[in-house]
Amino acid sequence: MTNTLFVFAEIKPKPEHFNDAQQAIIGILDQTRAESGCRSFKLFEAPDQDRLYLFEEWQDQDALDQHHAQPYTAAVFKSYEEWLAEQPRILPLHGLK
Repeated sequence: MTNTLFVFAEIKPKPEHFNDAQQAIIGILDQTRAESGCRSFKLFEAPDQDRLYLFEEWQDQDALDQHHAQPYTAAVFKSYEEWLAEQPRILPLHGLK
């Protein structure tokens, strides 16, 4: 069994903050992808432009915890306190092979 951690996140911003929320994630893509424990960090948009989806692959839980501790990640989370219509749906999964 591997320690690899996959995370799927569904994010629903308030309509008036959709672009802000999208740009906030786009703004940290390069920094996040450069983190030593990040294997993949991809942003997707639903066709109806109602929700954003993140697909993340991390070396392990510690790598994800380190990502959450970064100032640029904390800044996005802080902004999301005002921008989101509902709490994100987060699905963490562990790779088996």
